[in-house]
Amino acid sequence: MDIRQLQYLVALAEERHFTRAAERCHVTQPTLSGRIRQLEQELGVPIVERGQRYHDLTSEGQRVLQWAQAILRDCNAMTEELTALKGGLAGRLALGVVPSALPMVVALTQAMRRRHADVRFAVYSRTSDEILREVQEFQLDAGITYLDNEPVRHMTTLDLYAERYRLFVPHDHALAARTSIGWAEAATETFCLLTPNMQNRRIINQAFEAAGVQPEPPIETDSIINVWAHIKFAGLSSILPEYFNELLAPDTAIRSIPLEHSGPAHRVGLITLERDPLSPLVSALFDTCRDRRFFPLDIEATNR
Repeated sequence: MDIRQLQYLVALAEERHFTRAAERCHVTQPTLSGRIRQLEQELGVPIVERGQRYHDLTSEGQRVLQWAQAILRDCNAMTEELTALKGGLAGRLALGVVPSALPMVVALTQAMRRRHADVRFAVYSRTSDEILREVQEFQLDAGITYLDNEPVRHMTTLDLYAERYRLFVPHDHALAARTSIGWAEAATETFCLLTPNMQNRRIINQAFEAAGVQPEPPIETDSIINVWAHIKFAGLSSILPEYFNELLAPDTAIRSIPLEHSGPAHRVGLITLERDPLSPLVSALFDTCRDRRFFPLDIEATNR
């Protein structure tokens, strides 16, 4: 058994197609298939359910995949550490972020790159459930998600900021001049909201339920940009985190109104799989977020 066999298996599991997996690994399809067959023979278990096309991994194959992902992650961590010892931290961090927090990622990536200029980021928009699963399956190095609304188990976490909410409406809306509004009154609006599988939407639903109402938005989307477009160009309303007011203040076509009795703010934070030690890149990411000289994110102060 060698590292390449494990890399081929992970690629096949993610691509779910022999030819695409081979192309990703820069080998021929027969080479990839043969090396995985060799791995099956060496381990003495069937790994792939074979037919004319790829179907899935066997139950044994799923366990081999989990070990392969962990081994490859440790190999990458070793490479990162040796690179850092030779002259500085370098590499690529895959970061999953809940859509409502995507605008805040700029503060994190810029702070990290000021300290470690050779670190690169791949930022993916994900639901909170997807972040937990993909961090556990080693597809993401870390995530930014909610810490207190739903369980976050077997993870190392770091609190980043509190999320509170406002009603966003077009600039010529009848409510545009209001200084505050209650959740029950806001529920009468025609909304574009995030989809129900998003934890942000579940939090908003809870707030409406606490006010004894439950609006049915005609438009649901998994894109914050799409929400913003429906407010600006279609005249709909939405509920968004209050920091969008600061972020998008130059857009005079939209107004925001503080929501009364919002309840406790929901904590958003950085998570990664609980491991000791953390990889050098992930460890540096957490250190950067702890150091407010480099990561001066204070959403609560900004919106007071």
